[in-house]
Amino acid sequence: MPPPSLRLRLVGLALMGLALGLSLPATAQVVLSGILGGRALLLVGASAPKAVAPGETFQGVRLVSLDKDSALLEQDGQRFTLRLGESPVQVKPGSAVARPANGKRITLTSDSAGHFKSQGSINGQIMQFVVDTGATVVSIGRPDAERMGLAFLGGQPVQMQTANGTAQGWRIQLHSVRIGDVEVFDVDAVVTPQPMPVVLLGNSFLDRFQMHRVSDQMVLEKRL
Repeated sequence: MPPPSLRLRLVGLALMGLALGLSLPATAQVVLSGILGGRALLLVGASAPKAVAPGETFQGVRLVSLDKDSALLEQDGQRFTLRLGESPVQVKPGSAVARPANGKRITLTSDSAGHFKSQGSINGQIMQFVVDTGATVVSIGRPDAERMGLAFLGGQPVQMQTANGTAQGWRIQLHSVRIGDVEVFDVDAVVTPQPMPVVLLGNSFLDRFQMHRVSDQMVLEKRL
């Protein structure tokens, strides 16, 4: 058995380590540095880069799927999209992607059906978006609105056409809508009575940008 002085020192070191451990945030900085065939080259925290295939997990980050210039990742139950050339993403368990919201440009690539999809957040909560240039405002299904805790029942009632006829929706204003490092505030939206698989990004969001198409890409430049 070590002498009392050494035992006290060991206990002190253990308590110091515990205190340091409790003070460290459970976060990890993730970078998509390249795409090698069917694998994503990921840097997580201070680790060396590693080629990760869809379904594999590296340093607590799972690669869900891979596109030609982006990767859908998951950490601590939170999914987020990384694109080549974007700034690092820091994910905190139980919260949306934490990234400085000072960006001015969004680049979206169409899928095989010609839709422009992206992951982003509404009022800090992660959502899946599809661009809809024919929609006047951002449209959210009632189940998603309830999950986000939006107070839509107090919003202005509007009549909406559904597959079953006319139904009542609610017009509200969203504090923030964010894609990547670009965020806009006070966005008009409508909550639909029926569930929707995604949030439709209508012109109440798109009108904040200058929009142009380049091949299979849609580029949104934030207006001054």
